[in-house]
Amino acid sequence: MSAETTKTLLAGFDAVLADLDGVVYAGPNAIPGAIEALTGLAGANVKLGYVTNNASRTPAHVAAHLRELGAPAEEGQVVSSAQAGAALLAERFPAGSKVLVVGSAALVREIELVGMTSVDSAKATPDVVIQGFEPSLGWEDLAEAAFAIHGGAAWIATNTDLTIPREQGIAPGNGTLVAAVRAAVDRDPLVAGKPQAPLFHTAARRLGADRPLVVGDRLDTDILGGNNAGMATALVLTGVDSVESALKAKSAERPRFIIDTLKDFYQPYPEVAHDDGRVTCGAAAAAVADGVVTVAGERDDLNAWRAACAVWWAAVPESDTVTDPQLVWKKPE
Repeated sequence: MSAETTKTLLAGFDAVLADLDGVVYAGPNAIPGAIEALTGLAGANVKLGYVTNNASRTPAHVAAHLRELGAPAEEGQVVSSAQAGAALLAERFPAGSKVLVVGSAALVREIELVGMTSVDSAKATPDVVIQGFEPSLGWEDLAEAAFAIHGGAAWIATNTDLTIPREQGIAPGNGTLVAAVRAAVDRDPLVAGKPQAPLFHTAARRLGADRPLVVGDRLDTDILGGNNAGMATALVLTGVDSVESALKAKSAERPRFIIDTLKDFYQPYPEVAHDDGRVTCGAAAAAVADGVVTVAGERDDLNAWRAACAVWWAAVPESDTVTDPQLVWKKPE
């Protein structure tokens, strides 16, 4: 976490690479405050790119939706897992290869743009299956994927997000549908999108950014992917993951920053200070002993959670599994 106290969160960054679902919008509607925060980036001399694992729409459609919501967006600012999946196809298979697309028309378009031939049935003996999110997918689509893979086709997933934020709440994502096919074929797909690093590197190159900040709501895709790409990461608490899941996160999935909303871009990020096993953040403090994190602060104060995360992560710097510290709360000193 940062020790900056007087500069805004954006200080030192030349671009924001923002996830979409759970960060900018949930379903068709914008998350409160997100559009204003994104619009203000130009005035702060910070470039903006969108990096999404949702492969159900083309970048042009995504950009059009963002503009309808009032956000600044051009097609070239959007990098999707559908594009990453198509690029992976082009790397591994010759032009003209037959591809069974289990996904959207947008995904079909992306694979055709890289010279592949789309087929719609396992009976066409595809060379590869590519699977991406599409809300209308049903059992027959997943069965065709399984038939083709059993028949010898390679398998690529655009992404493996188990859930996706919607206006009504959290819904099954592409990873849930991928898991259904995995159960039938007993093998794993190649994964093209987040948390793989190339998606973030592509977005940064398009913007000409040297110091991007990756902002997302998921630890296992956005934050892990940004960390894998060697970029600074910020978890925003408007989507899937929470301060509780951040505290327990594997080392590779821990964010550099934790923010309530995108409006926090324009606020100073509070100092997180370490002093002989004790961490302070704002008026809150935290210490750890024998697997117990004691927090002096209020549960609804984000600074208390920032302190708790910092002290626990320092105590357990390397963990490839989710941790489970005991939390003890007491009144602020």
